[in-house]
Amino acid sequence: MVRVKSSVTAHKRKKRVLKEAKGQWGHRSKRYKEAIKSINRSRVFSYRDRKVKKREFRNVWIIRIKAGCELAGISYSRFIKGLQNAQIEINRKILADLAVNSVGAFNKLVEMAKNAAPKVAVSKATKKA
Repeated sequence: MVRVKSSVTAHKRKKRVLKEAKGQWGHRSKRYKEAIKSINRSRVFSYRDRKVKKREFRNVWIIRIKAGCELAGISYSRFIKGLQNAQIEINRKILADLAVNSVGAFNKLVEMAKNAAPKVAVSKATKKA
């Protein structure tokens, strides 16, 4: 059987790997073996951080909504519960945008949430304190 040389394919593969590792520090961008390790690790981070990015954005939205709620005189948890009771389905991304850019519309939502929120009964233990 004829021996197949893989020089063209191997060279192409190495060029592709080193091109992807371009910009990394030291031997990670120069040596093929180090470049492979570095690229694999960077792919792990990029996969993980695509999930983390979603978490971080949700946290930012909640902080913005909370700030808008404090200005309107209601807690974040009561606001969200009031929206659920009023059967208003708006996601946190839109709520955060309204809290920052359209305060009037956000305040209307706050009023609707306040009206729909159940009245909190004050217990005797809290009255004494």
